[in-house]
Amino acid sequence: MTIGRPLEFNPDVALEAAMQLFWCQGYESSSLQALLNTMGLSKSSFYQTFKSKHQLFQSSIHLYQQMLTDGLRAQLKECGSGRLFITTLFYAVADETSGPNARRGCLLMNTASEFAQSDAKIAELTASSIERCIDVFEIAVQQAQQQGEINDTQEVRALATYLVSSMSGVKNMVKAGADRETVKRIVNIMLTTLD
Repeated sequence: MTIGRPLEFNPDVALEAAMQLFWCQGYESSSLQALLNTMGLSKSSFYQTFKSKHQLFQSSIHLYQQMLTDGLRAQLKECGSGRLFITTLFYAVADETSGPNARRGCLLMNTASEFAQSDAKIAELTASSIERCIDVFEIAVQQAQQQGEINDTQEVRALATYLVSSMSGVKNMVKAGADRETVKRIVNIMLTTLD
């Protein structure tokens, strides 16, 4: 068994730094040099660990999806109410109109727009990641229906999918420059589908 030089950096930290850059700038606009600078790596360390920019991007999508769904599941558990979970998430989008991470949107939806089905591997990865988000919303909808908090006549998966697509739309409005009050008015209308 051959033992190479030990890594002088934390691959997980480097990957998260790359994910943040891709999230802010997109795939095409994140140059290799920008990635190396952000991750604090030499070219040799980059290629030895991550193989290519494309593979690094796939790993970044995986990481984002894991962080997103883990965060959603934890928030749903903490809320204890399916409807509260949903409304809290939607109104939180209004907070994305300002602050250090303002107007970044969702990395999954940004990626879907950027690649527009031109890369089958990325398209498949993005679609499966979005499905995992829908899974969490489906649990929230079921919980809210069982708790009598929302209309129980609507089909659960369809409503969960609608909520995720609506969330994407609101985040895109924020990226396009919508102000906080506009976002809140949009959210108010969207949430009427739960009644």
